[in-house]
Amino acid sequence: MARDPNVPHAFDVYTIVILRRPADAPDLPEAELDALQSRHLAYRAELARNGVLVVNGPFDEQSDPSYRGMSVFACDPAEAARLSDQDPSVVAGRLAYDVMEWWVRAGSLAFPCATGPVGDRRSMPDD
Repeated sequence: MARDPNVPHAFDVYTIVILRRPADAPDLPEAELDALQSRHLAYRAELARNGVLVVNGPFDEQSDPSYRGMSVFACDPAEAARLSDQDPSVVAGRLAYDVMEWWVRAGSLAFPCATGPVGDRRSMPDD
């Protein structure tokens, strides 16, 4: 059977981390929340300086307010999870995360600020 020309033959596979507010997130005083947010942002900035965090940012106007933001990592999902476990907001229980691979048509995204390769080029297995 011929392959559908609208289905890509190759994909770029990226490691994505979705940050979300867990239902059981602890309530903290405003001053502690501000300090925690500063440590969270500093940690993410350090990951970016080290080249492992390619791009990230918060969500707004989403259908589920528990979703807080998304990051693209230049590493495999296991390493992205290990690094996310060390995020001060995750450690404090204010954020949780989901890690996944995101497959997009090869060449459809670019990360001009990346200091190294991002993602892997893969093909879909033949049925």
